[in-house]
Amino acid sequence: MVNLAVMLLIVVGGLGFLTWRDIASRCLRFQEYRLQSKLILVTTAALLLSGFLFFLLYEFRLPQWEGLSPGDRVLAALFQSVTPRTAGFNTVELSRMSEASQLVTILLMLTGGSPGSTAGGFKTTTFAVLLLSAAAVFRRRRSAQCFGRRVQEGALQNACAIFLLYLLLFLTGGILICCADGVSLMDALFEAASAIGTVGLSLGGTARFSLFSRSVLIFLMYFGRVGGLTLIYAVTAGNGITASQFPQEPVTVG
Repeated sequence: MVNLAVMLLIVVGGLGFLTWRDIASRCLRFQEYRLQSKLILVTTAALLLSGFLFFLLYEFRLPQWEGLSPGDRVLAALFQSVTPRTAGFNTVELSRMSEASQLVTILLMLTGGSPGSTAGGFKTTTFAVLLLSAAAVFRRRRSAQCFGRRVQEGALQNACAIFLLYLLLFLTGGILICCADGVSLMDALFEAASAIGTVGLSLGGTARFSLFSRSVLIFLMYFGRVGGLTLIYAVTAGNGITASQFPQEPVTVG
């Protein structure tokens, strides 16, 4: 019961207030929800399901977990899929997990919750917009589309900027910790992802980190709590849109 209650609170807190407003006003009429609410609910469900299946079918079939009963494995897999989104609770020893599962946990921590929620990370809508934009490129469409609506171009620009900023800070922080304290790169990246995603999970090595590494984690936690878009707007405040534009020239990518 405790596990289920904690997981429910994590999911509820990670959906965001605007999404719950849609749910409260429109009940189960999913087609009437705003596009953002639809993206949040679908992406959240996909992340929870994919994480649960991975941990259940791979991680908790490994020899180090043979002491768990089948029911405990299902519950542990579900909890481990939910908690990296922002909670910081764990019901199994994370240091015993395989590197593949630790990497999946890192990806879940970086993604985090949804806009307007109590969760961190670069948000589910950012992840969804990037996937929709990639799908539009593969299908040779001019814009990202979903549920009979087009995604604004400004949303794609913000998503790319936020994702790149989180990725650069996450990798830079992990590499700095790895170089400063001589820990394995996976351990350093795990701690960096937990900090920037404001999750709180740890492999147990944070207490042994140097002052420099702890300062890196403090900065990542502050950035993750304030949010990438907020800092981008703060840095670019006052830079208004000019009437003139440079000539356009094609650039080949890929």
